[in-house]
Amino acid sequence: MNIQVDLTESNNVLEGFVRGEIDAHTAPVLREKLETYQSHQGLKAELDLSDVNYMDSTGLGVFVAFYKSVNANGGHVKLKGLSARLKRLFDITGLGDIMDIESVGKGGN
Repeated sequence: MNIQVDLTESNNVLEGFVRGEIDAHTAPVLREKLETYQSHQGLKAELDLSDVNYMDSTGLGVFVAFYKSVNANGGHVKLKGLSARLKRLFDITGLGDIMDIESVGKGGN
């Protein structure tokens, strides 16, 4: 189980690329990197998850916490490149209706 998180921030715009698996073992790495930016006022974050091949509820929790913090500080979070399987995780929890998510429509059910 492995995760790689690349984040670049410039002019209050955070671009991120996450690859690998997000689970109870790897989520703390993602959480720690995102926490660096979540309290920036008016942050515009766009996180590409197109190379995430697995995510469990721990990963959902990381993204929800980041989303809430950024929104509370007047910012916006967009998740993009989600496989159909990852998008479904957000949809069945109701988060797909709340968060800005762009899926690519590939992957399993």
